[in-house]
Parts: sequence; structure tokens; C-alpha cells
Amino acid sequence: MARTLFWAFVFILALSFFGISLRAIIMSPAGQENFGYVYHVMAQFWQWLTGWILGK
Repeated sequence: MARTLFWAFVFILALSFFGISLRAIIMSPAGQENFGYVYHVMAQFWQWLTGWILGK
């Protein structure tokens, strides 16, 4: 857990170093569309996985 938090912190520092704003990415129309698509795919995968585990 600590290792994951450390790497997330390093990632955010790296983005800041290169002048990349996470807020700008998330709030942009393309960013929101991409996050929506990833959410949709993950929801479908979760439905498939729970169905497979529970034996449909």
C-alpha cells in the first residue's frame, strides 16, 4: 500500500514537472469521454466476471 502511494506521488510530481494539469485533462471533453469509455468497459467486465464467478 505504501509503495502504491509512493508511486502515485512520484507520478503526480512528474506531471507537475512537465506542466501537465490533471484538472485540465479531466475537465476537457475528450478526457471526460475517455473516462466514460473506460468506466463503461470496466462495468461490462465486472458484470461478466461476477456472472462467471457465480455461475450465471
